Amino acid sequence: MTGCIFNIQRFSVHDGHGIRTNVFLKGCPLRCLWCHNPEGLKKEPQIRFSPEKCIGCGDCAAVCHGTAHNFEGNLHHFIFDVCEGCMECPKMCPAEALEADGVIRSAEDIIDEVLLDRDFYEKSGGGMTLSGGEPFYQPEFALELLRLAKKNGLNTAVETCGMTSSDVIMAAAPLVDTFLFDYKATGEQRHKELTGSSNTQILNNLSLLGTLGANVILRCPMIPGLNDNDEHYRGIAETADKYDNIKEINIMPYHSMGVSKGIKVGIAPVFTAESMTYARAEEIKKEIEKYTRKEIKVI
Repeated sequence: MTGCIFNIQRFSVHDGHGIRTNVFLKGCPLRCLWCHNPEGLKKEPQIRFSPEKCIGCGDCAAVCHGTAHNFEGNLHHFIFDVCEGCMECPKMCPAEALEADGVIRSAEDIIDEVLLDRDFYEKSGGGMTLSGGEPFYQPEFALELLRLAKKNGLNTAVETCGMTSSDVIMAAAPLVDTFLFDYKATGEQRHKELTGSSNTQILNNLSLLGTLGANVILRCPMIPGLNDNDEHYRGIAETADKYDNIKEINIMPYHSMGVSKGIKVGIAPVFTAESMTYARAEEIKKEIEKYTRKEIKVI
């Protein structure tokens, strides 16, 4: 079975216990205003363009199946909206101004790469984490990766926004040691405003994981001016306290790297702010601690 990924990050220590390898799957049903991984929104491979690297050779235009490359006044303009996705131009770019964001790989091939660090997992209690994008946006591929990981005795974690069918959650639960479950906004209307979608199915899936007794860490991205407020702090605490299977809350401070990454894949920023400092994240942690005794970590 094959699927589309955009990164494999080895020696990760923030996405589950121990030393881990993160596999980032492409595609996401949400459109969060602050998206940290905009290159993971589309399910298919796409072009990443860094104009400052371009040397103006024109080789890309010669192999383009359409009219995505425009050279005017010694400037190279890549027109994302007309790109047909043939992915030929990165192969021809000597300066790596054009790169492929996303590659199709088999589940077996990915697991073989993950297993290269088995010794580190065994010594640290780590394993494989699926991230994205939203891993369950490619449900069968994500499930196959989890099955193969378990077949090879690996600890597994999935970082998910929870926007998937309950059937997928049911199928995944026996294969996942830890769900890193996002809680982005308190209240359905506010969730729609910040992510473009209702949180009804998300909360239903969180409740389902509670019924199943799955190990869940509540992951809370904190975005300056959007959800760093007392109403949301209370919502985080109340949600965590509602379920005995939620053992920990993670505070994830906003960083601005997604803005530049988005521009390189043709996504204009809709939200910008200074990256949140660790000190500010610690302040938020203390505010949430007023409402819950659950363990809280800034990651």
